Amino acid sequence: MKDFKQHFVIPAPPEEVYQALTREATIRLWTGDKAEMSTEPGSEFSLWDGSIAGRNIEFEEGRKLVQEWYFGEQEPASIVTIILHPHKKGTSAELRHSNIPDEAYDDIVEGWRDAYFGSLIDFYTE
Repeated sequence: MKDFKQHFVIPAPPEEVYQALTREATIRLWTGDKAEMSTEPGSEFSLWDGSIAGRNIEFEEGRKLVQEWYFGEQEPASIVTIILHPHKKGTSAELRHSNIPDEAYDDIVEGWRDAYFGSLIDFYTE
């Protein structure tokens, strides 16, 4: 198991970035794909038409979300925490992803950088 941590600067205020991460309609706009999302702790979510799936754990409006990402029957759980901080260029998104399976690590890191935050940054800069 490996952990990954990185900061990403997104050219939009934290409140807008939070909406983009938690509202189905907005997620569809920046991913270009089907998404299921709720801000109800304990609810299931799905991004990129099921390529990413898991359970929502915690939300702090405009600032933080915590999710469990599913990797089969893996123990301990793989936890994603995104904390949004105001930044002079918009938002600094602090990402922490723990307990990533070794065999999935490189793909997950590339996905975070290119597909997830890369797409979100592109959405606000186009």
